[in-house]
Amino acid sequence: MTIRPYRPSDFDAVHQICAATADAGSPMTGLPDPDIVGHVFAGPYVTLEPDLAFVHEDADGVAGYVIAALDTAAFETRWRAEWSPRFVESHPPPAVSADPAADAWLREMLHNPASPAPVAFPEFPSHLHIDLLARARGNGNGRRLLDALFDALRAKGSPGVHLLVVQSNTNAIAFYRAVGFTELPTPLPGLRAFGMPLSR
Repeated sequence: MTIRPYRPSDFDAVHQICAATADAGSPMTGLPDPDIVGHVFAGPYVTLEPDLAFVHEDADGVAGYVIAALDTAAFETRWRAEWSPRFVESHPPPAVSADPAADAWLREMLHNPASPAPVAFPEFPSHLHIDLLARARGNGNGRRLLDALFDALRAKGSPGVHLLVVQSNTNAIAFYRAVGFTELPTPLPGLRAFGMPLSR
């Protein structure tokens, strides 16, 4: 088992893991195009900030990853300019689309990422996503992925990192607390926020 930096050849694996774990460790259902989950929660990170992406690899291949943005506000500006335009035709914004509404919130995020972090979490400007397949959970792999990411964020001068998790994902919430995250107030209903200071 290996924790290593992301490689471009890992793109499809990361995308597939994102789609497979997006709903509290399981796939989201009822989406017209399940790939949109990866377009929102994985693709922009490994494309725009690949040096803040790490994967867990076992004998069967990539089984987990952690990805991050150094500065959430700056990252979202780049996302809108460099990532969103790729999907104007295939996944148009809800306001100009006649597609079913089942994925409207994902299409809105794809074209208009809008985190509350710059105002709500100024001490934690970085943010992350971490996902592991079932076979990679429970053996310390999540903690090792986070340790690799935290070292990379510190090297880039980040004072702290945050994440958002849905209220119902109790396993993830327990994990974040166990590895040292503390809960932060968030204005977003149905979500909980956690932060980790990175200064030593």
